[in-house]
Amino acid sequence: MTSSRNSSAAGADPALAEVRQRIDQLDEQIQALIAERAAQAARVRAAKGDLGSASAYYRPDREAQVLRRVIQRNQGPLSDSVMLRLFREIMSACLAQQEPMRIAYLGPEGTFTQQAVYRQFGHSVNAIAQPSIEDVFLAVQGGEADFGVVPVENSSQGIVSHTLDMFLHSDLKIAAEVELRIHQHLLTQARRLEQIERVYAHQQSLAQCKHWLSSHLAHAEAVPVSSNAEAARRVRHAPDAAAIAGRHAAEVYGLPILFANIEDHVDNTTRFLILGRDLLPPSGEDKTTLLVAGRDGPGALFRLLEPLARHGVNMNRIESRPSRQGRWDYVFFIDVDGHVEEEALAAAMVDLGGEARLVKVLGSYPRAVLGRLPEGEGETATENA
Repeated sequence: MTSSRNSSAAGADPALAEVRQRIDQLDEQIQALIAERAAQAARVRAAKGDLGSASAYYRPDREAQVLRRVIQRNQGPLSDSVMLRLFREIMSACLAQQEPMRIAYLGPEGTFTQQAVYRQFGHSVNAIAQPSIEDVFLAVQGGEADFGVVPVENSSQGIVSHTLDMFLHSDLKIAAEVELRIHQHLLTQARRLEQIERVYAHQQSLAQCKHWLSSHLAHAEAVPVSSNAEAARRVRHAPDAAAIAGRHAAEVYGLPILFANIEDHVDNTTRFLILGRDLLPPSGEDKTTLLVAGRDGPGALFRLLEPLARHGVNMNRIESRPSRQGRWDYVFFIDVDGHVEEEALAAAMVDLGGEARLVKVLGSYPRAVLGRLPEGEGETATENA
């Protein structure tokens, strides 16, 4: 009966039938082009030969170039963020034809760091949850994972110090960065706020939603836990409790969203670092992260920064951390524009080497590819886990 109604409707509207026919034709063309792209990707892999691991075939610099062209070509009606997501998934599937990459991330399943994995690599990877930032580093260093994903900085809560500290004794390199917008939700089986006695969340998420909680749930106890995914797990069977987490955690743990977007700052953003084992070639729009330590004496920090300014290298972030080698001894993590192979930065590095007791390039990597994002689009968020 339904079939005859649909046939009648199509017959009554030739224009609609024509549009649907054109959509079918386009679908065939798109599918054929994706298959051709996958075949060309296989040829690239064959030309490179056996490189030993899936990570050897993944080039963040090349991927960044492709995605930047996607944004340049995009004329709508789909947004940049949607187009980027589609192309990431196509590239992910093409790369995984023979062997999916293994990506270690700060777990457990349902965390925002897992979302960063899929934002960078697409879904055609094996995402491997790790219990700590240190374990992510160890998994990549030991070859159990091809790459790792860890949080490094939140725009409202600041630096993730443990991630920086791991670089003091690690040979891993930064291969890429991911930036995600924060959207925190209140997940609960309760139907009204008055029924909620406890709110579980990672400490950073509690801080990011501090004003909302004081206005709407002042009567409830705030309980810090290791991750927002752990918060959601605890709340699954506790109708008198709520969790602060993202939409992905709500889906994983089967929890309704009672209130959406409860973060205090709507533009809150977190950077994640992609950990690899090699320094990568330039992509054309790059950043470099340096680990430096000055010699003792007045003006030590000035002497570290002066070569950058003299050679026209723009610094966009600096963080100090204890060196762990002596009391009141510090090292500096510095982010600058450009790739270490570029002339200005290379010259500055030579001069910096004469002033510092330690200079270490943690990575030269593509700047995060960000498209124009309409207000309210996407489900992106972050936390320390």
